[in-house]
Amino acid sequence: MKSRGRVTLQTIAREVGLSKYAVSRSLSGKSGVSEETRERIRQTAERLGYSKPANQAASGDIAVVFHDLDPVNSELYMQIQNGVQAEAHRLGMGLRLLWTHSQGQLEELARTCAGLLLVGPHDREAIRAAMATGTPIIRFGWVDPLEDADQVSGTDHEAGQAVIQYLIDLGHRSIAYVYGVPGYRGRRERFYGAREIAERYQGVTLHVLQFEEENGFAEAYRGLKDKGDRPTAFFCAHDGLALTVVSELLGQGYRIPDDVSVVGFGDFSPAKQISPALTTVRMEGQECGAVGLRLLLERIENPRQPGTPARRVHVVSRIVERRSTGPCKATAHPGDRSAPRQEPRIVSV
Repeated sequence: MKSRGRVTLQTIAREVGLSKYAVSRSLSGKSGVSEETRERIRQTAERLGYSKPANQAASGDIAVVFHDLDPVNSELYMQIQNGVQAEAHRLGMGLRLLWTHSQGQLEELARTCAGLLLVGPHDREAIRAAMATGTPIIRFGWVDPLEDADQVSGTDHEAGQAVIQYLIDLGHRSIAYVYGVPGYRGRRERFYGAREIAERYQGVTLHVLQFEEENGFAEAYRGLKDKGDRPTAFFCAHDGLALTVVSELLGQGYRIPDDVSVVGFGDFSPAKQISPALTTVRMEGQECGAVGLRLLLERIENPRQPGTPARRVHVVSRIVERRSTGPCKATAHPGDRSAPRQEPRIVSV
């Protein structure tokens, strides 16, 4: 039975519960949809009385482009990939997956694809050249302040706030932020968030441990102890750093969490494999991937008009509490926000 009024790709998409992109690819005979889905779309189009416009252009592919020289975030990238692919499967569509850091390749992809999902620290000039083509692009990763770019990201700043609040509520007053190698934007944002919360409490000391060499934590921590400072909790900017901290502290005879608490960031696979299992922050990379694909499809189906703002979509992280954290035995009482405010010490080592 034919429906009343003009039947469009969007009409069919609503009827079958898929994206307009998937419907377009199916009806134009392109790859990326299963035969079962293609047949369901064909039958629905026929039932609704759809007539393909003679000048309708075929849709291009969607490409997910990972920066291939960022080993620190490789597990997060895999989570994002899983999220994008799961969402694409749900929508009955295919994807192109690429790993590159080639500047010219991004612009070429933008000219031949319907949309791009960019994951990682791609070259700024390459991104600008790709965006100049007018192809919709969604970024996973950091953008410049007020940059006119659509972005999907986690909540690094809020996560830093939440972890320090969590540790303060456990009674910890001397906390070390294990920064590791300086320069990573996410690690800075976590520290800024942690510092904001520490500044609200009197008597809270936030130490900062930065080091570049592989065995740098032991030396940095030794320098802290030589000054008479002994943190009761360590907030590590990455789970990999947390594994180093746990190993070193256990080797020095500390009991975790009886003597010190350790919190990581990322909730990557080793966090559950060490003993004690690591309290950490889950970044929800898979959800980021799914959200990014949905936002890209929306931009493809409803192109952004000149003058309309870019979007920032934050997928909220969460603390996963395991056995590496516990109440501070020395000062096991919650912070008092009503107490007269004193300037906290921010100590860099």
